[in-house]
Amino acid sequence: MTQVIAVDWSGRAKGAAESIWLARVVAGRLVELDNGLDREAVVAALVDRGRREPRTVVGLDFSFSFPAWFCARQGWRSGREVWSAIGAQAEQLLADGEPPFWGRPGTVAQRLGDPFRQTEKDLERRPKSTFQIGGAGAVGTGSLRGMGHLAQLSAAGFTIWPFDEPGWPRVVEVYPRLCTPAGVVKSRHRSRRDHLHARFPEQDAVLLERAAGCEDAFDAAVSALAMAADLPSLIDLPRFAPGTPQLIEGCVWAPRERPAGRRPVE
Repeated sequence: MTQVIAVDWSGRAKGAAESIWLARVVAGRLVELDNGLDREAVVAALVDRGRREPRTVVGLDFSFSFPAWFCARQGWRSGREVWSAIGAQAEQLLADGEPPFWGRPGTVAQRLGDPFRQTEKDLERRPKSTFQIGGAGAVGTGSLRGMGHLAQLSAAGFTIWPFDEPGWPRVVEVYPRLCTPAGVVKSRHRSRRDHLHARFPEQDAVLLERAAGCEDAFDAAVSALAMAADLPSLIDLPRFAPGTPQLIEGCVWAPRERPAGRRPVE
C-alpha cells in the first residue's frame, strides 16, 4: 500500500512551524493533518515515515531548482549540486537580494534571463518565478529555504523526481493551485470549507474542518488528496530524455485530471 504525504512548506524566517502543514493519505483516506514542526523537524519526520513505509510518495510545494541558464551560469550540472550549493548559500542570497533575485523592498526586478523554468511555462496556472523572493505570491524564499533539504532527503534514500530514476520512497514537486478549482477563493474560510465538504464528502469531517481552518492546511490537504486520487501517475512517473531542461530544472507533478473551474463560492 502506498502512502501519500503532502507538505505545505514555508519560507518564513521565524515561526515557520505554524505555517508548515503535513497531510497524509492512506488507502484514499485523509488520516493526518498537522502543523507545529519546523523545516528541520518536518524533514526528519518524512525520513522516519519513509523508513517505516518505503512505499511513500511525498509532495513538497516549493521549486526544486532554477532555470537551466542560471544553473549553467553557476556551474551546477545536477540537482544535487544545486541543492548542496543553495543549502550553504540560501540565507546570504536572501539577504543580498541581488539579480536575478528580486522582490525585496526597495529593489527593482532586473531580468538577466528567462525567469521561468520550462515546467512553469507548460502549466496553465503558472507559479511565480523562483527568483521572486518578496511580494504577493512569492515562492522564492520558501524554495531557497527548501532546496537544501532535498539533499537531506536524497541522502536518506529518497529519490527526487525527475532528477533520479523513480524508486521508493520518492519526492515530487507539487503546486497546490493545480489541485483546486479556479473558483475556490482560498482566502475565504467559507469557500475553502464548502469546497472541501462538497468535493470530499467521504473524508473525516473533523479533518476537513481542520483543513478549512487556514490556507496552509487547505493546500496540504487538497494536495495530498489529489495525489492519492491520481496515484497511478505517481507510481509511473514520466522519464525525461538526456539533455532536456527538466533534468536540471525539475518538473511540477500535475494531476492528469484538473479540478473543474466554477464560480467562486461567496
